[in-house]
Amino acid sequence: MARVLIVEDDPYVRSAMAAELTKRSHAVRTAGTALDGIREVSHDAPDVIVLDLGLPDLDGGQALKMIRAISAAPVIVATARDDESDIIRLLNDGADDYVVKPFSGEHLAARVTALLRRAGQATVSAPCIAVAGLRIDLSRREALLDGRLLELSRREFDLLAYLAARPGAVVSRRELLTEVWQQAYGDDQTIDVHVSWLRRKLGETAAQPRYLHTVRGVGVMLDEPR
Repeated sequence: MARVLIVEDDPYVRSAMAAELTKRSHAVRTAGTALDGIREVSHDAPDVIVLDLGLPDLDGGQALKMIRAISAAPVIVATARDDESDIIRLLNDGADDYVVKPFSGEHLAARVTALLRRAGQATVSAPCIAVAGLRIDLSRREALLDGRLLELSRREFDLLAYLAARPGAVVSRRELLTEVWQQAYGDDQTIDVHVSWLRRKLGETAAQPRYLHTVRGVGVMLDEPR
């Protein structure tokens, strides 16, 4: 398992890439703009970054240089440009690999695995997430709280794993809808209901939270009990 950051402005492409990499037990975070991606890198360093060049706020090459100034994580550039001189320039600017659009999710996953293997990170850790007494085994799709197995639905497990991979970070409902539910549009109430069910199984309430905290008007955060 690796922590992968995808910086891609197209929500459908972003969701497809995230789903493919999550299926392979990677912990995936996403950003829709270059500046959001740079903030993610500085907040919680990823193991590998997938960077789209066609971003709305900054040129991808400029974003690459800014990322390189704060992180040594391997970067795979996703580009529609197949001109050799452009690719050479990007590699010289700090990219470690590139994929030319359109590409399949399997192709991207293979590139990520190969890059991590070259970086010596492919087998660093087992596919588990631990936050205080909460332990999530991604390969077995099991979650334990203080050693007790939690009975979770598929969606509840996906939601818990996504939040636990970002401890202490507030995740917006829009991001949860896109990345966990794989929907570009939907009702925030669906997320609130699943959070409520998850709270009940974690033995807590909205009034007395332990792991799950709702930040009004922003989103949801999972953190160690205080």
